[in-house]
Amino acid sequence: MKMDISVVTLVFGLLMFGGGSARVVTVPPGPLIRVEGQPVSIRCDVTDYSGPREQDFEWMTAREATGSRLRIISSFDPSYSDPSFSKRVASGDISVVRLQDNEVELKVAEVKATDGGYYWCLTPSTDSTMSGNYDARVQLTVIPNTLRVSPLTPPPAVSEGSDLTLSCNVTRELSHATYLSVTWSVKRGATSEDILTLGPQGDVVTGAKYARRYADGGIRLVPGRNGLFELVITKVTTSDDGVYECNGTEWTHDNRGKWTKIVASTREMGTVAVTPTGQSLSVKASSSSPPLLSPGETLTLLCSVAADNLPALALEVAWLADGRDVVTMDRSGVVIHNASAGGSRAPASLERTDAGEYRLGVRGVSGEDAGAYACRVRAFVDKGGRSSGGGGRWLLAAEKTSGAVAVKVAQTKPSFAVTLEAVLKPQMTAEPTELACHVTNITHLPLEGRLGVTWEHTPLPGAGSDPQTSQPVGSLDGRGNLLPAAMYSDRLRSGEISLTRVQPDTFKLRFLRTQEVDMGQYGCSVAAWSANSQGDAAKTAEHQSAPLAVRWVTARPTLNVVAKRVREASVGGATFEMSCAVATVNLGEAGYSVLVQSQDSLEGSVRTIMTLSPDNVLQHGGATDPTRRDGLVLTKFGPAEFRFRLAGVQLSDRGFYWCDITAWTKQQAGQTWTRATSNESNKVKIDFQENGPSFAVALQSDTTIVYPWETAKMECSLSVSGSSPKTGAHADDLAYEVRWFFTRLRGGETTTQVASVDRFGVVRKDARNSSSDVSVERKDAHAYTLNIHGTQDSDSGEYHCVATPWYLSASTGAWTQAGELTSSRVFLTVRFAVWESLKLPLLYGVGASIGVGLFSLVLGLVCAQCCCRNTTHTPRSRNNLMDLEMD
Repeated sequence: MKMDISVVTLVFGLLMFGGGSARVVTVPPGPLIRVEGQPVSIRCDVTDYSGPREQDFEWMTAREATGSRLRIISSFDPSYSDPSFSKRVASGDISVVRLQDNEVELKVAEVKATDGGYYWCLTPSTDSTMSGNYDARVQLTVIPNTLRVSPLTPPPAVSEGSDLTLSCNVTRELSHATYLSVTWSVKRGATSEDILTLGPQGDVVTGAKYARRYADGGIRLVPGRNGLFELVITKVTTSDDGVYECNGTEWTHDNRGKWTKIVASTREMGTVAVTPTGQSLSVKASSSSPPLLSPGETLTLLCSVAADNLPALALEVAWLADGRDVVTMDRSGVVIHNASAGGSRAPASLERTDAGEYRLGVRGVSGEDAGAYACRVRAFVDKGGRSSGGGGRWLLAAEKTSGAVAVKVAQTKPSFAVTLEAVLKPQMTAEPTELACHVTNITHLPLEGRLGVTWEHTPLPGAGSDPQTSQPVGSLDGRGNLLPAAMYSDRLRSGEISLTRVQPDTFKLRFLRTQEVDMGQYGCSVAAWSANSQGDAAKTAEHQSAPLAVRWVTARPTLNVVAKRVREASVGGATFEMSCAVATVNLGEAGYSVLVQSQDSLEGSVRTIMTLSPDNVLQHGGATDPTRRDGLVLTKFGPAEFRFRLAGVQLSDRGFYWCDITAWTKQQAGQTWTRATSNESNKVKIDFQENGPSFAVALQSDTTIVYPWETAKMECSLSVSGSSPKTGAHADDLAYEVRWFFTRLRGGETTTQVASVDRFGVVRKDARNSSSDVSVERKDAHAYTLNIHGTQDSDSGEYHCVATPWYLSASTGAWTQAGELTSSRVFLTVRFAVWESLKLPLLYGVGASIGVGLFSLVLGLVCAQCCCRNTTHTPRSRNNLMDLEMD
């Protein structure tokens, strides 16, 4: 028994003191190279130690590795420092900062040349046994500050689009292995952002806003000799304004691959202002043509462009006539004509005659060419670098428009006559109407044949408007733009009414479906347009046609539907097909909706089988069995004929079938259908006889009383008699659809479906308000079992099954559905077991009590052994270091 207690005590001691861990004190690898006058920090940490979590540290230094050490500072003893370091520690020049419980940092605010040497980090022992190292050493080398940064002053002002060169000289005296980096930055207000940095290894890092510009070649680095570095920013813009600075940094590289910055110097290079192009850009337009041009003469205009940085700009030059673009030369020199500007009949020419000189020429001018001409110039700066071939990102630097130059052309008033004729006249509602307006005997018409037409309609008396008041339908202006009147706006936009110019001297008005409100008198008015002396479009002549009457005799539409049998269904499983033909009177273009309806007898209720909308959207009615929808077809067989087909008829399909058809019309495209008239067809009968088998169903349970978590089984058995298909072991001509239902007698007699299996054997379980589960098992060809697993009190109630037999008809070979069968009801009771509910909690309580007692006994023995053991080692004081040799 004594040996067992000793073993327990040893295991407990190993757990308490961490077994055989060895203390490790670490500092950064040396030597550390630092610059005189700069801050220095040396970290020290200890791991794998015993004792309190917070450890103490002491720092010592010596000139040589084996020389006498001087005490610098301690993390716990204020009087630890040597007199040579006391003042620096008291002033805060030397300090120790605790980073974690086991990590501190020795900080020197301004290192001196005399601080070079070896530094030791020591930790007093708090371990029960001595193991590992208790100090670590690193060498510190202090070099003089020889870093020099001498920038060259950039020009104070640079024109937009020019290049800017930033030169900076960075040197140092190389006494140890140090490296240099150079950074250019720009300051705008209080915000400064880096442009580019040439790293100590020669790597290049760009600022976030300058990365793409550097990749495109818009920023270039040009290393020089003797510490001279140049940064060239090409194609500067106004966003490049600011105060530029140059930063030089000296680095060291330790054997772990870490780069350390030891000294840095930033010098201001100077302020650079970018002169915007818009300040010096000027545009002037002038004319070398006579003040008044005769029709057919040539118009010549000159555009002069000047700017301080003109060679660095890409120009886009455009001539405007009354504010509309006539012709444009883009920045690459491509000339673009604007055909929709309403300019001259002859195309205009634009060419560059000299640097900043652009000439516009228009040959064969007419009255339409008169107006106020101005030259618009857009100046672009290429932001793409040389890597993109000079075709990178373009920036619009400035835009200016010259003063207007008035151009006048002499005019002659045109003369012509207007006649109106009916190309198509409707004979009934919804038929098309087409009217043609002809312009004849034209003289002195302006070039381009700028004629406009306006159509007007005067309604008949009693049509809802004053018969003496004409209403505008719409117009086409001289440029062919459609201007609809408010009353006809929707019909013109939808295309129901169209206004067109089919020839230079012929205009047409067309109604796709003429309505009764469209009857009345129509007239067209044609106007000639040309430019006046001020350059504005003016109506120079206008003539109106004689009125033309459009009307017809209205009659009420009628519709007749005839149904006939196309295919007879004489036996079950055959296909029945019926045709419904439509004949109309006084009805133009129309759409039809079809309802296929049926009834078991002439006195029975009417069922809707299928519907087809006038937009040919097919839907099944509420009387359609979802499993038979693939056998139902309703199609449009012709312009006014529809076919209905029913495949695989059954005894339940016998009865009368007919079509209910409605005619619909639209006043205009895009609008909703309007009902015109409807009618029903004659009735076609499906009648055949077939003797099928008869079925019976019964529900039985192995027990009606179960306890919670037991399984209850209910078997739904079916039997077949009479003229039946094969019923052998491998019969495949008989199938059943079976569903089970549950009626809960507590909380209201509501019946819900529990589970089902279709005739293909697919089982579906419905959602239930119980934690129990159900499954369905097919025992043989005529028996199905419902299993309720893990029954609960909520499963108590009445159960019954509903079966639908399907058999393969011997005469047609088609599957036929028999009538639905409902079984008797079985009541299931779930009783509550008191002992079963209390057995497990009692067993768990007894087991827990025994476990707690045994654990208390073992813990007392372990604590007694630990308190009675002899102390073999006394830890030293925290205030003094432990002598390793004596220990």
